[in-house]
Amino acid sequence: MIARRTLLAGLGAGLVSAPFVARAETPTTIRMGSLKLIHSIAPYFYERFTPAGTRVEVVPFESPTECKNAVVTKSVDFGTFGIAAATLGAAAGEPLVVIASTCNGGMAIISKKGSDLHAIKDLRGKRVAIWPGSTQEVFVLERLRMEGMSVRDVEPVRISFSEMHIALARGDIDAYVGAEPGPGVSLSTGVGQLVEYPYGTEMGALNMVFGVHRDTIAEKPDLVRTMLEIHRKGTEFAARDRDAMIAMAVSKLGQKREALEVSAPNVELKWKLGAEEVRQANAYAGHMLALKQIKRLPEAGFIDTKFVDAMRGA
Repeated sequence: MIARRTLLAGLGAGLVSAPFVARAETPTTIRMGSLKLIHSIAPYFYERFTPAGTRVEVVPFESPTECKNAVVTKSVDFGTFGIAAATLGAAAGEPLVVIASTCNGGMAIISKKGSDLHAIKDLRGKRVAIWPGSTQEVFVLERLRMEGMSVRDVEPVRISFSEMHIALARGDIDAYVGAEPGPGVSLSTGVGQLVEYPYGTEMGALNMVFGVHRDTIAEKPDLVRTMLEIHRKGTEFAARDRDAMIAMAVSKLGQKREALEVSAPNVELKWKLGAEEVRQANAYAGHMLALKQIKRLPEAGFIDTKFVDAMRGA
């Protein structure tokens, strides 16, 4: 039997001789909302550019509205979504601020291969898939207006972006106003033909933006600056290396390389947000108001360029 004094002495010696183990600091985790589209592929490159002590968790969403709502409810810290979802939220008084760009382009009007639908005017009386409330809807309605037409001159069909190619292949519709990679799939498989890329309006090719909750800007400006620096580097890398962008979309999104090869040239990844983008966004909001998709314009400050301005200056 070991004496109590001997046991205590042994324990004391063990405590003295035990090496000190430093406790590692828990890294800062940033939750980044991202759509399951090649437009929103940049976040998957963020891990290459995160500083020590920081990690970015990419949270995928099916729709722009879901991702925007996650930012508004603070389920994620930042998010990428279409200017349509952002404008709808801001016009409704949600505490959402757009602080950078994500992607321009990524839209296309596609008709059935071999049909006589080659221009906007050819869509008169045809079944055209248009997703209500989307960025693409505002663009196609403006293009119809520019051609002396309106939505009443076509037969609009409510179909989600992911189903548009299939509906065209089945013959359920004559054309669709889609988001990549849907158009790329239709073109690469020979199912569809290009009517046009609808960028000939005052809205240009404006599409996806980078948003954050208003509270985050006020309470965590350093986090915002850190995240935008990561976003800038990830975006520039993916935009510079198209092969890497396509490979990442195949890996993370499960999309077909053949379709992405066609889609990629129609997707302009970007982070800069300046006077031109603000002008286009204001024009976009004006069209939404005229179409009664929103009841009022977003308040001043909905688009805040100061963080991007500071990065551009540095």
